[in-house]
Amino acid sequence: MADRDTLPLPLEVRARLAELELELSEGDITQKGYEKKRAKLIGAYLPHPPGVEPSVQAERRPPVTPSSSRYHRRRSSGTRDERYRSDVHTEAVQAALAKHKERKMAVPMPSKRRSLVVQTSMDAYTPPDTSSGSDGEGSLHGEGTPTSSHGSISMEHWISRAIHGSTTSSTTSSSSTQSGGSGAAGRLADVLAQTHVGPLAYLSLKRKKVPGPVENGNSLRRSCEFGSELVWPPLEPEENHSAPPDVTSYASEHSAQVERPQVSTTPRPTTKYGNAELMETGDGVPVSSRVSAKIQQLVNTLKRPKRPPLREFFVDDFEELLEVQQPDPNQPRPEGAQMLAIRGEQMGVVTNWPPSLEAALQRWGTISPKAPCLTTMDTNGKALYVLTYGKLWTRSMKVAYNILHKLGTKQEPMLRPGDRVALVFPNNDPAAFMVAFYGCLLAEVVPVPIEVPLTRKDAGSQQIGFLLGSCGVTVALTSDACHKGLPKSPTGEIPQFKGWPKLLWFVTESKHLSKPPRDWYPHIKDANNDTAYIEYKTCKDGSVLGVTVMRIAMLTHCQGLTQSCCYAEAETIVNVLDFKKDVGLWHGILTSVMNMMHVISIPYSLMKVNPLSWIQKVCQYKAKVACVKSRDMHWALVAHRDQRDIDLSSLRMLLVADGSNPWSISSCDAFLNVFQSKGLRAEVICPCASSPEALTVAIRRPTDDCNLPPGRGVLSMHGLSYGVIRVDTEEKLSVLTVQDVGTVMPGALMCVVKPDGVPQLCKTDEIGEVCVCSIATGTSYYGLSGMTKNTFEVFPMSSSGAPISEYPFTRTGLLGFVGPGGLAFIAGKMDGLMVVAGRRHNADDIVATALAVEPMKFVYRGRIAVFSITVLHDERIVVVAEQRPDSTEEDSFQWMSRVLQAIDGIHQVGVYCLALVPSNTLPKTPLGGIHLSETKQQFLEGSLHPCNVLMCPHTCVSNLPKPRQKQPEIGPASVMVGNLVSGKRIAQASGRDLGQMEDNDQFLFLSEVLQWRAQTTPDHVLYTLLNSRGAIASSLTCLQLHKRAEKIAALLAERGHLQDGDHVALVYPPGIDLIAAFYGCLYCGCVPITVRPPHPQNIATTLPTVKMIVEVSRSACVMTSQAICKLLRSKEATAAVDVRTWPPVLDTDDLPKKKPPHLQKPSNPDTLAYLDFSVSTTGMLAGVKMSHTATSAFCRSIKLQCELYPSREVAICLDPYCGLGFVLWCLCSVYSGHQSILIPPSELEVNPALWLMAVSQYRVRDTFCSYSVMELCTKGLGLQTEQLKTRGLDLSRVRTCVVVAEERPRIALTQSFSKLFKDLGLHPRAVSTSFGCRVNLAICLQPHRLGTFAEQGTSGPDPTTVFVDMRALRHDRVRLVERGSPHSLPLMESGKILPGVRIIIANPETKGPLGDSHLGEIWVHSSHNASGYFTVYGDESLQSDHFSSRLSFGDTQTVWARTGYLGFLRRTELTDASGERHDALYVVGALDEAMELRGMRYHPIDIETSVIRTHKSIMECAVFTWTNLLVVVVELDGSEQEALDLVPLVTNSVLEEHYLIVGVVVVVDVGVIPINSRGEKQRMHLRDGFLADQLDPIYVAYNM
Repeated sequence: MADRDTLPLPLEVRARLAELELELSEGDITQKGYEKKRAKLIGAYLPHPPGVEPSVQAERRPPVTPSSSRYHRRRSSGTRDERYRSDVHTEAVQAALAKHKERKMAVPMPSKRRSLVVQTSMDAYTPPDTSSGSDGEGSLHGEGTPTSSHGSISMEHWISRAIHGSTTSSTTSSSSTQSGGSGAAGRLADVLAQTHVGPLAYLSLKRKKVPGPVENGNSLRRSCEFGSELVWPPLEPEENHSAPPDVTSYASEHSAQVERPQVSTTPRPTTKYGNAELMETGDGVPVSSRVSAKIQQLVNTLKRPKRPPLREFFVDDFEELLEVQQPDPNQPRPEGAQMLAIRGEQMGVVTNWPPSLEAALQRWGTISPKAPCLTTMDTNGKALYVLTYGKLWTRSMKVAYNILHKLGTKQEPMLRPGDRVALVFPNNDPAAFMVAFYGCLLAEVVPVPIEVPLTRKDAGSQQIGFLLGSCGVTVALTSDACHKGLPKSPTGEIPQFKGWPKLLWFVTESKHLSKPPRDWYPHIKDANNDTAYIEYKTCKDGSVLGVTVMRIAMLTHCQGLTQSCCYAEAETIVNVLDFKKDVGLWHGILTSVMNMMHVISIPYSLMKVNPLSWIQKVCQYKAKVACVKSRDMHWALVAHRDQRDIDLSSLRMLLVADGSNPWSISSCDAFLNVFQSKGLRAEVICPCASSPEALTVAIRRPTDDCNLPPGRGVLSMHGLSYGVIRVDTEEKLSVLTVQDVGTVMPGALMCVVKPDGVPQLCKTDEIGEVCVCSIATGTSYYGLSGMTKNTFEVFPMSSSGAPISEYPFTRTGLLGFVGPGGLAFIAGKMDGLMVVAGRRHNADDIVATALAVEPMKFVYRGRIAVFSITVLHDERIVVVAEQRPDSTEEDSFQWMSRVLQAIDGIHQVGVYCLALVPSNTLPKTPLGGIHLSETKQQFLEGSLHPCNVLMCPHTCVSNLPKPRQKQPEIGPASVMVGNLVSGKRIAQASGRDLGQMEDNDQFLFLSEVLQWRAQTTPDHVLYTLLNSRGAIASSLTCLQLHKRAEKIAALLAERGHLQDGDHVALVYPPGIDLIAAFYGCLYCGCVPITVRPPHPQNIATTLPTVKMIVEVSRSACVMTSQAICKLLRSKEATAAVDVRTWPPVLDTDDLPKKKPPHLQKPSNPDTLAYLDFSVSTTGMLAGVKMSHTATSAFCRSIKLQCELYPSREVAICLDPYCGLGFVLWCLCSVYSGHQSILIPPSELEVNPALWLMAVSQYRVRDTFCSYSVMELCTKGLGLQTEQLKTRGLDLSRVRTCVVVAEERPRIALTQSFSKLFKDLGLHPRAVSTSFGCRVNLAICLQPHRLGTFAEQGTSGPDPTTVFVDMRALRHDRVRLVERGSPHSLPLMESGKILPGVRIIIANPETKGPLGDSHLGEIWVHSSHNASGYFTVYGDESLQSDHFSSRLSFGDTQTVWARTGYLGFLRRTELTDASGERHDALYVVGALDEAMELRGMRYHPIDIETSVIRTHKSIMECAVFTWTNLLVVVVELDGSEQEALDLVPLVTNSVLEEHYLIVGVVVVVDVGVIPINSRGEKQRMHLRDGFLADQLDPIYVAYNM
C-alpha cells in the first residue's frame, strides 16, 4: 500500500483535493468525475513504481499532509460519521475485502415474498437520526433525505439470472484469475463504479501480492468464510460432481484441498451446475428448481474447510463433547515489566476557592448578581434567555424553601434533608434544570436527574422507574412546559409510567412558588460526606444504576477540573453536551458556578437544525472553551462550507467529551485539518476520558506550547484481541490508531488492572481496566452493596499479591493503558467488550469496520448496533443496522456479505448474524442514539422485525461436538448367556396368550361371522352413524347389513362381471355404505380396497391420489355413491386426471332387488381378505396384504384386549380407510358383536363438541380417536368447558380413550387434553395410545382398567412415562434421567402389547438383538402381521425382509416383521393380571424419518418441538435434510413482518438444544406443511415441494 502520507503535496493541491472530496460526498460530482479530477491533480506528485501502470497508480488515495512521523493528521470526506471514520481504516477494509478475491464463494441470497420486498408504510421513508450505537447521542446524516424508493426488480428474474449464469456483470468472469482490479489500497468503489455490477457479483477484486512483512501469516491465510460471487464458475464437465456432496466432513481436510475440485467417483453424464438444469434429491429423484440450486450453492460454500480443528474438549456433563477453544500457542503475550501506579500533580491550594458549591453560588449571587451565568438558545439559534447569578441564587432559594416547607404538612413534610428527588427536565431547558439542581443542594435533598419519559413504553424507561423506586423517590421536579407535555390520562392526571413508583409532580417555575420569609436562609455548610446527587448509568444489559456522588467529591472534582482546564472567573464556555449528566453536568452546571463562568448552552434540537450553531456561538461570544463530542465536530465538518466568517482563534480549549472512544481521533484530525485555516490551534483540542463511576479519569491539558505533539499509538488489532499492546505501522490492515486522553487528574492515582478475576496490575504492554483512587469519584451504586464493593472498593495487587495502596480504587469501566510520559490511552469500554473464542473484540471497533465498507448508500451511518449473544457456551457477534428505504434487496445483501468479509479480514472473527431493519425502527435512547440493550432484547425475543437477515452459524460456531464415529456392534461371538446381550437383558416382550376359543371364534372368515350373527341375533344393532348435530343419521342391524351386502354382491356379479379374487376400490365417505360395500365384496369373493374420496373443494390435489391407489391396487372396478360418481365425472376431475382410464364405476345407491345365486366361501384362509393402502409419513404409498387368517386373528386380539362383547358400546371417531381405524370401523363390531357409534372426523370441523357429546350421551366407556381429533377438541373447545358442563357433558364413565396412531405418542397433546376435560369428569388415566405400522396394523393397544372398574376384567397397569437423555438417544442409547433434568425428553409408553404379539428390539443395520439400554428397530412376530406389500412395480425383493426377517444371532429361527420404527423396551415395576412384570414399549420415531447428522441420529419431532417453543407466532414446524443440510420449515401465524425474526431464533434454539447448525430456514403460511389423515406430518412431500419451489414461502434464509 502506498504510504499516501509520505508524499509532499503543495498546500493549494491539498486544499483543492479537500474540496473535491467534499463535492463527491455532497453528491455534487459523480464518482467518475471525482476519480478523473483527483488523478489529474496528484498524478504529477506520484512516484511510479516499476511495473505499475500510471492509471492504476492514480487510483490510489491521495496523500494529504507532509509528515514523516506516525503523528500525522488525516483529512476526511464530509459525509461519513466521523467518529468512526478513518481513511486508513477504510483502506484497510477495502484491502481486506480484496483479499477475499482468492476464494470465490457463492453466498446464496435469501428469497423473499414480493409483499415483503415492497415496503408500504410511509414511516419507513423518513430517514432516522443517524446516531451511533456506541454513543448515547444521535447524529445527522449528511446525505439528505432519500428521494424515491426504486421498485425492487422481480426476484424470480434475477435469481434465475444469477443461477443460470447469464448476468450482465463484468465482474462475474470468476473463472479467470487475473481480473486486474485497482492496487492493494484501491477502493472498492473505484472498481464498482466502472462497471454495472450484476445482481450479486460479489467483490472479485484481485489483490496484487504486497511485499513486506506478514503479520501471523495473515495475508497468506486463505480465510474460508465468505465468498465473493453468487454465480458459480462454469465447471469443466469432467470436474463435475452431481452426487449430493457431504457437508459434514469439513473439519479435517484443510489446506491442500481448497483449490482441487471434488471429482465424483461414479462416471455419469454430467450437467453443468452453472445452469442447474437437473439436480437430484437424496433419493435420486431429479428436480429442476432454483431452490435446489441455491442449496447446492450453500453446500459448495460450506464444503470449504473450517478453521483448523482444535484438539482438546471438555465434557458437557455427558459423553457428548463440546470443543473448547485452546489458546493459540503463537498468540502474543505481554512481555513488559509490571506497571506502576501513576500519580497526578498536587491539587493546588487556591485561597479563594469556596468551601462548597452552595457557598460559591451564594458568593456570586450576592457579589455580582448581574453577571451572566447561563444563556439558553431557541431552535433558531437566537439567545432565548440569560440567567444571571443573582436570579440563580434567589430562584434556587425559592425552590429550596418550597420543597422543604410547602410539600406535605408542617408536622409531616414530604421531603426531609437527605431524601431523593427526581429532576425531569427537557434538553432545551438548562436554566430550569440549573435552578432546580441548586435548589436541591440548598435544601440538602439529593437530586436524581433523569430523562423526560415521552411515552409509557419508552425504551429503557422501565429501568429508570426501578432506579427511582429503589432510591425511594416520591417527588419529581419539572418545568411547566415539560409538565404540560407529559402524557395524561383522560382525567388530566399524569399516568404512572411502567415500572415507576407513584410520584408527586412539582413544577419549579417561580410564578408557581411562594416567596420564602425574609428571615429564612438555607443552611450553607462546608462540603461533607453527604450525598450531593445521584447520576444514572445504563449498563450493558439495560439495567439502570444510580451512582452516588458525595458533596466533598463534587467539590474536589470541580477544583480538579478548574486546575486542569485552567478555568478563570467570567470565562465564556459553549456547552453542546447533555447538562444532566457526565461531562456536560460537571463543566456546564457545577464547575462553571464555582468559577462564575458564563455558559452558552446549545440544545440537541438546535444542533439537528443547524450543526454549525456551536461554532457560530464560539465566534459570536469569543468563547474560550467549548465542550463537544466528536459527533458535533463531524456535523460541523459536513456543514461548514456555507459559512464564510469563522474565527476560532479565541478558543483555548476544545474539550472532546468522548475522547475515550478510540475512533474519536479521526474527527479530531479532520476537524483540525479543516479549521486550522480558521484560527484553530492544534494544541487546543483536548480529549478527556470519563465514566459515571470515576467522573473525569484523565484530561489533556490545554497548553500554549505547540511543539509538543499529542501522543499517538498505532496498535495491532490482533494483539489487542489478546489484551496485548503491539505497536504496528499504519500500512497494516488491522490496526487501531489511538490518541492520548492526557494525564491523570490532580490529586488522583491511576493504575491498570486485569479486566477479569483478581484486580492484578497489568504489565506495561498489556491492556486492562483503568482504576482511579481519588476523593473526586462516585462512592457507590445506590442501594447495591455487592456491586458497589466490586466497583468502588477495589484494591489492586502487585504480582506478589500485596495491595499497592491502603486506599480503595474505583473501576472506571474503560479499557486502556498508560503510555510514555504518563499519558493515558483508552482502547475501548468494558461494556462494549465481546469475548469470542477466548479473544476480546470491542463493539466500537466492529462498528468502525462495518462503516468503512464501501459503498455506504444502503444503510444509515451511525445507526449500527453491535452486541453479542451467548449461544452454545460462547459469545456470538450480532450486527444490526438500519437500512435506507431506497436500497434494493441485492444492494443490501451485497453490502452485508462485504461487511462479513471485512470483519473477518480485519478482526479475524466471524459475525454470527447480520440483520438490517427498516429505517427509524431501532429503539432509541432519549438523545436519539441506539438503545443497545433494548435492541438486543428485541432481537432475542423476536420483535425486531428485520427486513434482511444473514446468519453465519457454519462459519462462527467452531465448538460443536465431534461428529460421532460408529463403533462396530457386538457380534455373535460376544458372550450370550441366556437372555443377556453384553451384560444387559435382551429387549424382548410379548402380549398374553390368545386363550380359549369362543363360539364365534370357530369361524375362519368374517363373512361367515356376519351370516351367523344375521341368523342368531338379526335385530341386534351393530352400527350407528351420527351426523354433525349428533342425531342418528343411519344405523344397521346384523340382518340389515347381511341383506345389503348380499345385494351389493349381486350387483358386482351382474354389472361388474367380476371374477373371484378381483380387486374392488371402495370410494365412500365415512359411513354405513362403506361397511356394506366391504362385506358385499367378501360375499362375492372380491378383494376390497377402501379409498378416501376426493375432496370436492380440492379435487386437483386429492383426486390424483385416488387414481393412483386405484391403479396401483389393480382394481377391476370402483364402487361408490351417486354424489361421488358425479364428482369423478365433473369438469374439475377431467382437468386433474385422465378420466378415460378409470375402470368401470358402479354406484350403489340403487341396488338390484335380488340376491346372488350363492355366497362365495374362500377356499383357503391364507388368501387375501382385503388390501390396506396408506401414505406413510415419508410420502410413500404402500399397500399391505391382509389374509383372512390375519384379519380374524386381529379382530380376536382386539376383542380380548378391549373386552368387547355384544352388550358393549364403543364410540369411534377415526378415518375408516386404513390401519387400525379401518379395522375398528368396519370389522370389529361384526366379529365381537358390540355396537359401534360412528362419528366421521370431518363432522367435527362443523361441530367440535360432537364426539365428546356423543360419548357422554351414549354413556360410552370405550372410545377411539386420532390425534387430529384430539387436537381439534383441545383447540376448539378449550374455552368452552363451562358451557359444555351446563349442556350436561359428562365424561366420568369413560374408562378408555385410545388415540390410534403410527408415531411416537404426543405426550403434550394427550396431557393437555386430559387436563382440559378433567373438569368434565374425564379420569386422568383414561387417555392412552396405540401403536401400529404397515407390517402390523396394531402392535400395542392399551385400554386402561381404572381402579373402580377393576372387577370388570383384567386390570392392566397405567401407562408409564419416562424421561430419557436426548443426547444419549442420538447415540442410540437409552439413559433414563430425572424429570426436568437438562436435555431430558419425556416419552410415554405406546400402550399394552396385544395378545398374541411378540416384540424384540434389533439393530437395524446388523440385525442382532439389542439389550434393554439400546435404541433399536422394533421387530414384531404375530398371527395378525400383514403378509407383504402389494405393489405393481415388482420390487418386492427390496422389502421382503420387512415381513420375513431373522436375527443374525440368538434366536435365528423365528420369522419377524420389521416395523421400521425405532424404540426400546423397559421392564417396569408394575405387574399385570398374570403377576408378570409389565414390559413397556416406547416408540421413539420412524427409521425412515430419522436424520443422520454429524454421525448421530436425530428424530425430526424433537427438533420441531424445540423450534415451536422459540416464538409465539410459530404454529407448526417440520424439518428434513437435503444433502446433509438441515432444513427447517416453520408456519408463521402472524404478520409477514415477523418472518425474519424467526430465522435467528430457530437457528439459536437448534444449536443450543441439539448441537446442530440449521442450513436453511423456510418461513411459510399456516397450513402449508402437509398432514395426512392420521395427523402426521408428510415431511418428504414438504421436501419435494420445497425443492420444486412450490411452497410460495414468505422467506427463505440460507445460513452460511
